[in-house]
Amino acid sequence: MEELIASLGITDSKVLNALLIFSVFVILAKAADLLISRFLKRLARLTSTDLDDRIIALIHRPIFFTVLVVGAVQSVTYLGIPERGMFYAQGVLYTMLTLLWGITVVRASDILIESALQKVADITGLGRDVIPLVENVWKIVVLGACMVIVLSVWKLDITPLMASAGIVGVAVALAAKDTLANFFGGISIFVDRPYKIGDYIVLDGTDRGEVTDIGIRSTRIKTRDDVLITVPNSIIANTKIINESAPIPNYRIRIPIGVAYGSDIDLVEKILLDIASGNDNVISETPPRVRFREFGESSLNFELLCWIKEPALRGRTLHELNSAIYKAFNASGITIPFPQRDVHIRNKA
Repeated sequence: MEELIASLGITDSKVLNALLIFSVFVILAKAADLLISRFLKRLARLTSTDLDDRIIALIHRPIFFTVLVVGAVQSVTYLGIPERGMFYAQGVLYTMLTLLWGITVVRASDILIESALQKVADITGLGRDVIPLVENVWKIVVLGACMVIVLSVWKLDITPLMASAGIVGVAVALAAKDTLANFFGGISIFVDRPYKIGDYIVLDGTDRGEVTDIGIRSTRIKTRDDVLITVPNSIIANTKIINESAPIPNYRIRIPIGVAYGSDIDLVEKILLDIASGNDNVISETPPRVRFREFGESSLNFELLCWIKEPALRGRTLHELNSAIYKAFNASGITIPFPQRDVHIRNKA
């Protein structure tokens, strides 16, 4: 740029040439501004999401001021001021540029993080209250990077700072190892998606309940007794999980029934099918089935299998079906056997 101005021979004044150089960059900055506002914004309006519109609107001004700062650096360099003055002038300009883009990156990241985590929340059930946490962590990372760049611009030795940061990082990692384990456990849950909010799960064959909240540190489960259980994600990540609501929301129940030998097995099957089909919680798309499983010691063992609308209805549906089966068998004269023992007392006298 300086050689071009000098070759044109427009003026012999360095100050005027420097102003001319800066004026050229002002024109370039305005051209970039018009390109973004008139061309890129129009292209962004053609997309179905407003994410690109918000990003373009955000970087609109930073690009304009970046071109101006570059022009100011070129103008100051052309003036050939003393080395010490050049150092401070460039340091101030580059610091301004670093802070400008640091703020821009933070604001753009807030938009991207919010959009991404909302989509993740819709898929996995991640609590939306985790969005500010992720945003704040990212702000700290960007702030640290900006500090390193600014210190490098002012030619300050950052080696002791980096060493201290490493020692502090190790100390924090050791002190917060459980928290970090829960954090990475939460990440594995978000990636694997073994369950989402509203699913009924069973943890390691013991705790069963509805997932009410998924956080970075823990998962909350509400049992059928309305007891809220908070389980650290590090434990869940290493636990066998049975998701009763996946891959479909319906749930299959099995009811074993024993009838006395000599019972009409066709009548038994008909009664069981009629009772299951008449229950409102049993879905009709998959008809209920009855299976004659085995000849028991004192009974013919059947099993009623049917699908209900959701796992939350398991207890109520079992109660309704068992009650209806007992009443129907009594009315039809079908006996439900139970173990009986005869005790004989021998008199040796």
